[in-house]
Amino acid sequence: MAVSSTMLPLGTPAPPFSLVEPLTGRIVSDGDIARQALLVMFICNHCPYVQHIRPGLVQLGRDYAGGALGIVAISANDPEAYPDDGPEQLAQAARAHEYAFPYLYDETQEVARAYTAACTPDFFLFDAQRRLAYRGRFDASRSGSGVPVTGRDLRRAIDAVLAGEPAPTEQYPSLGCSIKWRPGNEPSSV
Repeated sequence: MAVSSTMLPLGTPAPPFSLVEPLTGRIVSDGDIARQALLVMFICNHCPYVQHIRPGLVQLGRDYAGGALGIVAISANDPEAYPDDGPEQLAQAARAHEYAFPYLYDETQEVARAYTAACTPDFFLFDAQRRLAYRGRFDASRSGSGVPVTGRDLRRAIDAVLAGEPAPTEQYPSLGCSIKWRPGNEPSSV
């Protein structure tokens, strides 16, 4: 069943994080990747919505690598219920897809809660003041829709923020698989 993102209020400050990157074993924090703007993406390995846009995510990472945009992906799914989303599998995916951004593991799911992440994929773009400027979908493409994966919506927001302009005001919720919460850890609003 598809779930929509929560559409956290624009202007919300970026919640801090410090999580392990399974590929390298190092701890990565928001301060390590903060640049002029920060993109936090909640993704996972098993979700067909993420799999559908993965080539676009890889390209987006390459296109903005080393520039003014700091990018990080986070998986918060319960690996007991979804073994494809365990730390070892995250490292394998980061290597196989040659992600140009850290792919972190939110073992406690506290970071996903802080961001009110509801689905995979779920995108949060913060401006230079670390205020939420965009939250929502990658683009209008869905599996079987015939609409190409371009990242158009997210890219327009990124380019505006990097130019010091406001992100487009028309923002659509992301749609994807629900975050797979550990039993008893489910947020009351999700």
